[in-house]
Amino acid sequence: MTDAGKSGSSLAKRHLVWGRFSTFVLVVAAVGLLLDQGSKLWLLHGFNLAANGPVDLLPVLEIVLVWNRGISYGLFQQHSELGRWLLAGLTVAVTIGLWIWSTRAQSRLVALALALVIGGAIGNGIDRLWHGAVVDFVHFHAGTFSWYVFNLADVWIVAGVVGLLYDSFRNGPNSAAK
Repeated sequence: MTDAGKSGSSLAKRHLVWGRFSTFVLVVAAVGLLLDQGSKLWLLHGFNLAANGPVDLLPVLEIVLVWNRGISYGLFQQHSELGRWLLAGLTVAVTIGLWIWSTRAQSRLVALALALVIGGAIGNGIDRLWHGAVVDFVHFHAGTFSWYVFNLADVWIVAGVVGLLYDSFRNGPNSAAK
């Protein structure tokens, strides 16, 4: 194999694990993960939300402890160990896929959006592995209307998806996939 062939192969492998915005993605995902896990640890162990909650913050907002054994919005509830581990494995696979996508990001917006989703996915994945369920605690409600109970990781994931959607509409179809 020629030197050019070797260097092209090496570049392709490096591009798979590290890209132009990888440091940025890593830092944003880590900060999001730390904020998510820190809030959950404090609410569970510092404040002891299980014993001291729920806490009304505003007429439409409360902090309440909910153990989510499914994925976003409580979909696909899993009450068995097999289900728990399948969801954890899916989280790992999706996170790896998102990281690889981020190595190819051509804009800071796409990198930021992917970093938020990665940080949120890892945060909820840690909960699932450590507690057997995701710790949700933010509950918006008004009158008889009740929104889902969620956490900071869910906020990061939704914000990341919104960023990817915005990028795809701003720059035309398939721009976020590039």
